[in-house]
Amino acid sequence: MSSMGAPTQAPTWVTHGLVPVINLVLALIISGLIIAAIGEDPFEALGYLMYGAFGYPEAIGYTLYYTTNFIFTGLAVAIAFHCGLFNIGGEGQAYLGGLGAGVVGLLFGHWPSPLVILIGILAAASFGAVWGVIPGWLQAKRGSHIVITTIMFNFIAAALMSYLMVEILINPGQQAAESRTFEAGAFIPFAHDILPALGVSMGRSALNLSFVLAILCSVFFWFFMWRTRWGYEIRAVGQNETAAVYAGISPSRAIIVAMAISGALAGLVGVNEILGVHHRLLMEFTAGYGFVGIAVALMGRNHPLGIFLAALLFGTLYQGGQEIAFDMPRVNRDMVVVIQGLVILFSGALENMFRPRIEAFFIRRPRAVAAAE
Repeated sequence: MSSMGAPTQAPTWVTHGLVPVINLVLALIISGLIIAAIGEDPFEALGYLMYGAFGYPEAIGYTLYYTTNFIFTGLAVAIAFHCGLFNIGGEGQAYLGGLGAGVVGLLFGHWPSPLVILIGILAAASFGAVWGVIPGWLQAKRGSHIVITTIMFNFIAAALMSYLMVEILINPGQQAAESRTFEAGAFIPFAHDILPALGVSMGRSALNLSFVLAILCSVFFWFFMWRTRWGYEIRAVGQNETAAVYAGISPSRAIIVAMAISGALAGLVGVNEILGVHHRLLMEFTAGYGFVGIAVALMGRNHPLGIFLAALLFGTLYQGGQEIAFDMPRVNRDMVVVIQGLVILFSGALENMFRPRIEAFFIRRPRAVAAAE
């Protein structure tokens, strides 16, 4: 058998499964060494992490609540990646999405709840889409680099929210930059209020029906990217813009569409946070979800199933990390942030450190077998 038929690429399970797992294991090993260095048992810390994330119904609820936000931002980053764009503006787009959802809650909270929630979702997606389209248009039509413009728009969004909350939307008679609480029609139902009717026991947590919306968005993402012409155009531009132009595809249109959908997905974080949990507009509700979404997309290989698993991982770290900080005083909240940062570092910034060697091993081995035959 000739070696000419040997594969030139590593198997999909290697690039999409093995490499992320190795990066995660390395991050956990280094985290364990750090915990051991301060005099604590890393295996005990891992036990607390898993118990804090999945050990009781309330913990599961909070883990899935965090997972919801990471699904939205991971999908937002992924669709931009497929178009060859690096959207770092998830924070700002989520901010604007929350603003859209909050305005609907303030104005129409007395309307029937299903209608208010539907309008709130559309408003959050629309506000986020606008905040994504503007950098997309600047990239497509004026050549402005998407990384620079999306970073700038994060700061603009924060400044805009600060002005609106302090000067216009603040609840009169209080000093905290928060709006009044919405009327009940703008509340997305909590899981602990719905699941008992279905015979499922669930402790009180922040988990709400936005999790279902995140799953639906994942299905939409898969269908759009791999079953529609617009998704094909986005992927074609991301793979080879010159070839896409030769095939009659407009790169500028693909960029603008990709950034519009990216912004809309990030804006849905506002639905989970504003309509689902806080029930009022407030500052800094995004809590860095937009930036973590970059690592989620990279670790999930820009595929909705991988993004769900990566989002669940980071939801586990966020919720389980609080249990570690509570039960192991030496591992304070700052140390938990370090552990989370190591996972982000290895799955994001250092994602390609070991991948070439691992993939090369699985490419060389079939070639060697083929040559021997």
